[in-house]
Amino acid sequence: MAIVDLVMPKLGESIMEATILKWNKQIGDNIAVDETVLEIATDKVDTEVPAPFAGKLVEICFQVNDVAPIGSVLAKIEVAGENNMVASAPIETQTAAPAPAPTPIVEEIESIPYVPAAPVNTAPQETSNTEARFYSPLVLNIAQSEGVSLSDLEKIPGTGSGGRVSKKDILNWVAAKKSGTTPTVAPAAAAPVSTPVVAPAPTPASSVASAPTAASPAPSNIASSPAGVVLSGGTEIIEMDRMRKLIAKHMVDSVQTSPHVTSFSEADVTNLVQWRNNNKAAFEKREGTKLTFTPLIVECLVAAMKKFPLINSSLDGDKIIIKKDFNIGMATALPNGNLIVPVIKGADQLNLVGLSKSINNLADAARNNKLKPDDTQNGTFTFTNVGTFGSLMGTPIINQPQVAIIAVGAIKKRVAVIETPSGDSMAIRHMMYLSLSYDHRIIDGSVGASFLTEVANQLEAWDPNRPV
Repeated sequence: MAIVDLVMPKLGESIMEATILKWNKQIGDNIAVDETVLEIATDKVDTEVPAPFAGKLVEICFQVNDVAPIGSVLAKIEVAGENNMVASAPIETQTAAPAPAPTPIVEEIESIPYVPAAPVNTAPQETSNTEARFYSPLVLNIAQSEGVSLSDLEKIPGTGSGGRVSKKDILNWVAAKKSGTTPTVAPAAAAPVSTPVVAPAPTPASSVASAPTAASPAPSNIASSPAGVVLSGGTEIIEMDRMRKLIAKHMVDSVQTSPHVTSFSEADVTNLVQWRNNNKAAFEKREGTKLTFTPLIVECLVAAMKKFPLINSSLDGDKIIIKKDFNIGMATALPNGNLIVPVIKGADQLNLVGLSKSINNLADAARNNKLKPDDTQNGTFTFTNVGTFGSLMGTPIINQPQVAIIAVGAIKKRVAVIETPSGDSMAIRHMMYLSLSYDHRIIDGSVGASFLTEVANQLEAWDPNRPV
């Protein structure tokens, strides 16, 4: 018999920890190979952790609602036989590493995963529990369904590790509120007010911040607001959730990393629109999935990318890494307003049916919080449809470590000039604007503009008589 460690697996780019949602096995239970031991949640996806070997669970190292770093030991399993020990060897090696997260990032040179810079603490004197508070996706889902605002969520006292709010805490709070009983409010909510006063040589601004006025809705909000910002009774302060903070940092890091240039073009997509309108009903009836514009555009994108391989690359120092896989990320808006980019793997190997099913399955999984960690990894190029929300065009920010991202706007009917051998004429056509943002360190304007023009040409050349 031997004791081996079950460690927190790597869950994707920029994900350094996960919350324990549920233990499917308890101490003393027997576990089969690939059987789910526990369920975890990150800011992007919920997933399961299977057992890589068979044995008996003898120790649980984290409880429900605890946050475990990547590479940390989640549980210990008693196994028998040399085969099990061999299978667990890589896991033990990973656990012993002092910094498990950067190690696989350096080794996976082919995909060059994005590693954002360490966050800078702009207010080291603040000790507010509200700013550092983390809510699991389960708690956030309950809050959304019960209509609990973020400001109310911050008032709920947490009984979990580090004062985190557990499922039991928020359900008790909601029940108390519905019954008319005054819900328990987290103590020391105004503690940050006194923090600036303790600082040596306080400035007049910090003295004002420590003296609450009747017009201020919450003293703690005044103390934690940026210098120079005046808050009034009509001001609402909304704390960023964990996912929004990561998105914000990812965007800032991208702009600081890549010199962005954006080129624009437009395409006459009349043939494409008419072909889809004529075939979408038969396609859905035959294939059991909807025919949207996204797979049609992705097919044209891949055809253009094959002619301009530099678009499908990344930069590693002074080395340009040309990707042979065409993994197209599609920016997807979540119901809570956040953004996620699931990846269509091997888009060049899929026909229109395969693209449609892959895209629809990923979009449904994203909206229902069912994406797996692998669904958001290893993208080589990103596509975003800003036209979904009525926008004509946009200037998207590159999804690092990629070097380009394309945006398509809303399809609008406009009067256009049609050139024919017999002369020019005016006609109403379906027109769509395209915009391409690219990394000017390795993609010059001639390459970026030529690629965008090729995408427009591919869209305009859509065969209206193409079979479904």
